[in-house]
Amino acid sequence: MSHSIPMTKESYESLQEELKRLIREERPRVIQDIAEARGHGDLSENAEYDAAKNRQAFIEGRIQELQGKLARAYVVDLSNMKPDKVVFGATVTLYDTATEEEVTYKIVGEEEADIKLGKISCTSPVGKALIGHKLDDSVKVKVPSGLREYEIIDIKYL
Repeated sequence: MSHSIPMTKESYESLQEELKRLIREERPRVIQDIAEARGHGDLSENAEYDAAKNRQAFIEGRIQELQGKLARAYVVDLSNMKPDKVVFGATVTLYDTATEEEVTYKIVGEEEADIKLGKISCTSPVGKALIGHKLDDSVKVKVPSGLREYEIIDIKYL
């Protein structure tokens, strides 16, 4: 687990904000909830106490997870690059030759991939196939549903 995690600047900042919120707001709140639940008496049959302790365990686990990710994060800076080829962090608009539809994806790390938000992992079949290709290239990708062919019609570094 010591390998670096490629990450966009936006994702890095989002994880930092979540970590701050957990440490500054959620952790003190759950400690207070546990103290209040203790005041209600017998801990062996105290559902509020159990719920607060479970929440505390979740928060502490998430804090550790975020700290680990942030410590291993490698933020990819695209500010000095020319958008002439697909790289990690690029936003790529593709023309699907089979469906004749356009689709736009941002190439991100596994940790931040979310197809509903148009973010695909650089290790996904489509992400891997696109990396290194240039504008107007035709890219064939083997996906679970078969072979797809895309034409790269736009590349942006947002």
